[in-house]
This record gives sequence, C-alpha cells and structure tokens, in this order.
Amino acid sequence: MIRPKQKIRAKRNRTLALSEDETIFFRKKLHSADDSLSVKNILNKIICANLFDVLDKLPKNFVDLLIIDPPYNLDKNFGKMKFSKMNDEKYFDYLDCWFPKILQTLKKNGSVYICGDWKCSAALYKIMAKYTIVKNRISWQREKGRGAKTNWKNAMEDIWFGTMSNDYYFDVEAVKQKRKVIAPYRKDGKPKDWEETGSGNFRLTHPSNFWDDISIPYWSMPENTDHPTQKPEKLIAKLILASCPPNGVVFDPFSGSGTTAVVAKKTGRKFVGIEINEEYCCWAEKRLSMADHNKNIQGYCDGVFWERNTANLQSKF
Repeated sequence: MIRPKQKIRAKRNRTLALSEDETIFFRKKLHSADDSLSVKNILNKIICANLFDVLDKLPKNFVDLLIIDPPYNLDKNFGKMKFSKMNDEKYFDYLDCWFPKILQTLKKNGSVYICGDWKCSAALYKIMAKYTIVKNRISWQREKGRGAKTNWKNAMEDIWFGTMSNDYYFDVEAVKQKRKVIAPYRKDGKPKDWEETGSGNFRLTHPSNFWDDISIPYWSMPENTDHPTQKPEKLIAKLILASCPPNGVVFDPFSGSGTTAVVAKKTGRKFVGIEINEEYCCWAEKRLSMADHNKNIQGYCDGVFWERNTANLQSKF
C-alpha cells in the first residue's frame, strides 16, 4: 500500500497519526474476510473487509448491542469507498439489503441504535419499524456545522433506538447527567435533589432523548482522527453504558476509525468491528492500544456525564 505523505500539523494538534512502522505493526492485528468468523475468533477484533463479503458468515445471536453508523444518504468519500446520494426509495432498499441480516447477530434481548441526519432519518425509522420495536429517537446537537443564508443551519443528528423484544437491558443509572442548578430549591433548609459544593450547585438528572452536551472531536482532542464523520466517544459511551451489560458484546458493522470498539474497551465490554478501509482499521487498532493505558472519556467522569464545557470542574469530584 502506498501511503500518502504525512500531514504537517501544528505542535498542539493531537490528531492521531501513524508512522510507517506503526501501520505495518497494526495491520498484522487485523482480521480478514478469509479468517474464521467464529465468535471466539472475532471477539475484540477489527475485521478489515467489505461488510457484504462477511454478512452471511457472521455468527448468530451473540451480540448484546448493535451500534450502526452507516453512510448517510449523501455524496461522501470514505477513502476506499465512495457513497453516492440516491433517492429515498433506493436508500431504503440499500438499508433493507443488509439491516435484517445484521439483526441476526443480536441476542433475543438485544438492542440496536442506528445513526443518521435529517435527510435519512425517515428511512431509518422505516427500516427500524419493519424489523424492531422502536423505543425512541435521540436527537443530539452538533455544535459544528456550516451556516446557511437561505435555510436553517444543520446542527442536529438522530439516533433511532430499537429492541428485539420488550425484554431488554437498559441501565438508566449509568447514564445520568450532572447539571448545574440555576434555581436551587430547598426543603427544610436543605438542598432538594441537588448538592451544594464549593464549585457550584449540581443535580444528577435522568437522561432525555435530547443531548446538548456532546463535543465533536477536533484537533486538540486525543480521540480525534482524520475520519470525515467520526462520532464522539462520549456519544457512544452513553449508548453502550445504557444498553450493553458489563462484559457484554458490542458490534459495529461500519467501524470507521474505531470509536465504538475503543469505548467498549474503555467501559469493560467486548467488541467486534467491521471496516473496509485498511487505514481506518489501523487507526482503530492504535486507538485500542492507547486505551490499554488511558481509559478516559472526555465529558464522562466519576460515573456521570457532565455538561459541555465543564471539564475544569470534573477533576474536583
């Protein structure tokens, strides 16, 4: 493989990079479509392959949680794979040719999340409603996004949540959020449902289906890569902690730069990832090796999720 020249980055830029030696080393760790795809052989592995080449070979009923971040219905270059925008009907047909087969990997009490933007969200709901019990739609705020003079700025994405039955795992205590209390209420002179600290007043709240506390990975964050549509670790951590039991299995069939696998490892879960782009797979392997020594997830500390831009407070609790 001919590697492009390394980008010249500013000293403070923490975007992940691979040397030639690292690429050779991490490439050897990758699983391929020709290797055995038994549960034993693919757990905690990144499979470097076209999803359609391995789809019918995957084991059945071994996954607790599916996190799917497919190509959105947009023209997008993912390096080795280019996705072309299609009409709504054809995009649904594209989803329908692989989604039901992916679901066969789930346990009977398993859950699935599928990501998209406003343009493809209707198709995602339709495919989820066809094959799962749709439980909710999460909308999360992307603080990045281009402005528009003749339309609203696109700063939101959706994640549809579904299950295979009404018997499923969901740990609400694991995904509570710590928020500042603006108007503290007291009962008998004592804080009611909040805590008073030297750094301010805070309340642990139950999570809603609107998330405004997510930061998109950028150059100063160690989780950042050059992947064009990388999801934040904090976003994926919420899905995993809520819907996969400790030591359970998380499967991401569009693994990209490996965020789902990395967060699964950091939170004590097993993982399987599939990604067609070898360079992305190597990025994932390096991030996984880094997770051996650093299990921090930005915005998640002491078992709770913090509001955006409160990093200076997290170390005090």
